[in-house]
Amino acid sequence: YRKERKRPFRKTCAGYWDFVMSITDLLVMLRDELSSLEKAQQVLQYSYDTCAEIGIKEDYTFDEMDRFEAFTSRFARLSDLLIQKIFRLIDQIDLEDSETVRDRINNAEKKGLIESADSFIQIRIVRNDIAHEYHTDTLKVIYKKVLELSPCLFDSINRVRKYCMRYSRI
Repeated sequence: YRKERKRPFRKTCAGYWDFVMSITDLLVMLRDELSSLEKAQQVLQYSYDTCAEIGIKEDYTFDEMDRFEAFTSRFARLSDLLIQKIFRLIDQIDLEDSETVRDRINNAEKKGLIESADSFIQIRIVRNDIAHEYHTDTLKVIYKKVLELSPCLFDSINRVRKYCMRYSRI
């Protein structure tokens, strides 16, 4: 049964069969994720520009709150795409271990994909806050942090693009 499969499998130390991906498969996945990243960046940039114009203030209209909600959701999605997918794929292609989010962030800093691991840990914390916070007063703090941290995400996307040029096949 396993020999009939087109993709190779290996037995893990726990005795389970695990799918082994080729570098070509990983590069194709990275190319697809970079395309998704490009689209996500455009949408986040639009929301960032809109919300930067609104600014941080004491009270928001319903329309302004909707715009900030969309902005924070897009921020969370883009940070997940970078950390959970793209950084992981780059580590796999570079044959580096990155079992935890912190490992991926630290590896990204070493490779120059991000300016600062501390900033990305902050991004991850804010992303978790976005997913779990519902109080209006706390949301205002989140809005401010997302406005402050978005340029860091934009910078990282440019760094990822430059880094991935080394993979001539994508």
